[in-house]
Amino acid sequence: MTHPESMLAAIVDSPGAAFRVAQIQSPSLSAGHVLVRIRASGVNPLDVKIRAGEAAHAKHPLPAILGLDLAGVVENVGSGVTTFKRGDEVYGMTGGVGGLQGSLAEFAAVDARLLAPKPRNLSMREAAALPLVFITAWEGLVDRASIQKRQQVLIHGGAGGVGHVAVQIANALGAKVYATDAESKRSYVEKIGAVLIDYAAESIEDYVGRHTDGHGFDLVYDTVGGATLDASFAAVRRFGHVVSCLGWGTHALGPLSFRAGTYSGVFTLLPMLSGVGREHHGEILRHATRLVEDGKLVPRVDPRIFTLDTVDDAYRAIRDRTAEGKLVVDIDARQPFNRE
Repeated sequence: MTHPESMLAAIVDSPGAAFRVAQIQSPSLSAGHVLVRIRASGVNPLDVKIRAGEAAHAKHPLPAILGLDLAGVVENVGSGVTTFKRGDEVYGMTGGVGGLQGSLAEFAAVDARLLAPKPRNLSMREAAALPLVFITAWEGLVDRASIQKRQQVLIHGGAGGVGHVAVQIANALGAKVYATDAESKRSYVEKIGAVLIDYAAESIEDYVGRHTDGHGFDLVYDTVGGATLDASFAAVRRFGHVVSCLGWGTHALGPLSFRAGTYSGVFTLLPMLSGVGREHHGEILRHATRLVEDGKLVPRVDPRIFTLDTVDDAYRAIRDRTAEGKLVVDIDARQPFNRE
């Protein structure tokens, strides 16, 4: 198998700096890793924070290649890898933190444990939109809260990146799903199978009373953070469970304690930062592949096309909150980029 000598990559040299596209040496391949020819790179709000120097928890020193999520084709495999072979289509959350090369490049050498076979019925763009948000949603609902059939589950931010996936996972696992979001998102939220709760029009007491006879929801997943996590403690039932992927603030636990409820945090980056538990991320994405191929999960992807040359525009769209679904950067070695 051949190994490319060089590749194009979008590099950030310092916090807040513009991306520059450069021809650099391609990554070397070590044991347990695979070389992926990247076709698409998902853009997440966390990527934007890392670029701005506002994500100390991500620990990704600059200059660096950013990009957490990828979809592509296996170009080469390192020693010890038996799960993938050259030509396999794969996807995963594989870098962009902890000093691991990100996906805004033509190639990446990634830990094979972080990858899964790409769903056959998704494009590369659609697949690249899924890894971080699916892993985050699955870890909260399944790993932390052990979601059960017929539970009443409330997802805060149901039309958002993690939220729209959490809604679909909860539905697929047999829960009755409710989602808070803006009234303008009603059509989409109902389309993916949740009862919309307009958080601006109803108080917590009102919607808890209307949907649960005042008892509260069995499981509440907060994907928003801040005051929404405090609202989650007030919306859960006795002995219920609250999960948050943004529980970084200071919160009063009294409302949850008085319900004898439990709380779990989700820190999706931990396996990449620590090196421990990476195989579980690959396992989670195999669940995603099955749900997608069974028609139970559809990622919402913004239709705009971005390339390595226009990564700045994609990041600006995240910052300005103009995205309608996940943003994806198309990466194709045959494309004529502006070389440095």
